[in-house]
Amino acid sequence: MKVVILCGGMGTRLREETEFRPKPMVTIGGRPLLWHIMKLYAHYGFTDFVLCLGYRGNMIKDHFLKYEAMNNDFTIELGAQNSIEYHGSHDEKDFRVTLVDTGLESQTGARIKRVEPYIDGDTFMVTYGDGVADVDIRRLVEFHQTHGNLATVTTVKPISRFGILEVDERGVVNRFAEKPRLDGWVSTGFFVFNRKVFDYLSADVSCVLEREPMEQLAKAGSLIAYRHEGFFYAMDTYREFQFLNDLWDSGRASWKVWR
Repeated sequence: MKVVILCGGMGTRLREETEFRPKPMVTIGGRPLLWHIMKLYAHYGFTDFVLCLGYRGNMIKDHFLKYEAMNNDFTIELGAQNSIEYHGSHDEKDFRVTLVDTGLESQTGARIKRVEPYIDGDTFMVTYGDGVADVDIRRLVEFHQTHGNLATVTTVKPISRFGILEVDERGVVNRFAEKPRLDGWVSTGFFVFNRKVFDYLSADVSCVLEREPMEQLAKAGSLIAYRHEGFFYAMDTYREFQFLNDLWDSGRASWKVWR
């Protein structure tokens, strides 16, 4: 089953890191965020990826073109008949990665529509290239197959950015909760789609997955929520970049389910 990862956005709120590289190439623990996402899927046996490129997509292409050399020892024979012999192997040796230029200005729905020729099965997955989670991908896929609808979206209860106070009419604080989980559910990505979802999408650059396509799927009763009770964190700002690196460096990276 193909895993489509949206890698084309400009990441303007993380300009400190994205001015010179795309957000999926911003590093956590010395590895691109994209690597962390791919490792999660690979842990559950999904290693066939389609990357939707846009802003500075050449850097992502260059990363994978040089991957063997940068992650292995090798011997190179120079000259007209140059050859390279790699020694050993890295843990990503079974990854298959298709890199597709989906346009600089394209919105999320257009990017997914433009990789349709590379999706050869009835079911495929989609996620964003800027969030990490400890979602059990195998259980997610099984859930999708069980309900039989066109689309599954993974949801979590959001964590408040601020401390929440319960204050009585006299102004007395009766309870203080530091950044609690809020009521309601929000989308994390980690979608599973039947390929009929392509009928809801357009290659027009203005097609936003999260607007009309999702609204139509929901109206038709074809969008089902998979409720994830575990860890999820999206990296949109420099503060969030620092937070994820702190988790990794301190050994508290909940999304690292692989060994």
